[in-house]
Amino acid sequence: MEGLLLAAGAGRRMGMPKALVTDDRGSWLQRGVTTLLGGGCRRVTVVLGAEAERAALLLDGLPGAPRVVVADDWAEGMGASLRAGMRACADSTDGFVMLSLVDLPDLVPEVVARVGRAARAPQVLARASYDGTPGHPVLLGRDHWPGVLESARGDQGARSYLATHDVELVECGDLATGHDVDTRA
Repeated sequence: MEGLLLAAGAGRRMGMPKALVTDDRGSWLQRGVTTLLGGGCRRVTVVLGAEAERAALLLDGLPGAPRVVVADDWAEGMGASLRAGMRACADSTDGFVMLSLVDLPDLVPEVVARVGRAARAPQVLARASYDGTPGHPVLLGRDHWPGVLESARGDQGARSYLATHDVELVECGDLATGHDVDTRA
């Protein structure tokens, strides 16, 4: 399973790119990578955009040597980041991509592993849910990669694609909140 961490946005409501945010547990970007690796991803691709050079420095020397992809059109929204990441994963020999976001600071490897257990066949779509509410990470079986790539527009990411396909929800509310953090408050 390949990990894909979207971290390209400017974080306007946060006041800085979320790839550069740190809290009392450290860098969100580094945590996102180590969470995916710890949850069973063989390799992690990180999509950067806003202040990409500064963010990339946070990844230097990180275990697992994440691959960095810069979405030049990152300002378009999450769709641009997802397209850049999915194109980069096209060379993967894995049949699955585990898609996550940098602004999920309480995501833990156990969530990634639990969702990853749904990786049974290339037509699988699965995602974490938190007390019944769908969230991230999202497991994309290879059969869905072209459709996700085609539907990734604006700030929607894979939302429209997932809304029109059967998605296995994997309850993870006992492990994390699944809340994405958009502001410092």
